[in-house]
Amino acid sequence: MDSDLISTLAQARKAARITQADLAARAGLSRMAVQRTETGDVDPRFSTLQEMARVLEMDLIAVPSALRAELQAFIQSGGKFLAQPEGADAPPSIVDKL
Repeated sequence: MDSDLISTLAQARKAARITQADLAARAGLSRMAVQRTETGDVDPRFSTLQEMARVLEMDLIAVPSALRAELQAFIQSGGKFLAQPEGADAPPSIVDKL
């Protein structure tokens, strides 16, 4: 499993000041399942990560590997330029209108 995802979930839990036991109880998991997931001792099921994310008010999405670089660029640009060639003028972003 992607250790970046697990690290992000652990950081979100800590930032929300939720203990592993509290997260486990809210997600319907055992505390040991949360602990072993965060320490990398197990390769968790997607459903386990999804429940942890739900409690932390996060959404998990599956992205095809072929689109990962473009999605990362989109996110890093603030959601403004998806699949735009460098130097191309892009139409105003919806982000700019908010």
